[in-house]
Amino acid sequence: MITVVVADDHYLVRQGVRALLDNAAGIQVVGEAENGEQAVQLVQELQPDVVVMDISMPEMDGIRATERIRSLQNHTRVVILSMYANIDLVEQALKKGATGYLLKRSTTAELVKAVEAAKEGKQFLSAAITGEAS
Repeated sequence: MITVVVADDHYLVRQGVRALLDNAAGIQVVGEAENGEQAVQLVQELQPDVVVMDISMPEMDGIRATERIRSLQNHTRVVILSMYANIDLVEQALKKGATGYLLKRSTTAELVKAVEAAKEGKQFLSAAITGEAS
């Protein structure tokens, strides 16, 4: 079972991502955070396998939260979930320790693949970023 924390400042987005992941075989959402600071705290408490993290959140953005999570020296991986396809943001997120970068317009299949790849420590980029068909 892959355990996941969903971090997004929009309640409906969190609930949607949670529902999609909870319906996927072998994945369980164990917590939700509405900002980066809460995401870091939940990772320390719950030790999830993966965090699906929005990039733009109050208190601490997703890139800074990713860097903090990766500095905790635990097994938790981060997949950024963003509406921004900006290559500079993608590179910055990966440099700070994100394992994947997924666009919010991605398919459910891509979301599941990104979480599964992250659990294995493999990089996953949204097809819209790589230019590949999904």
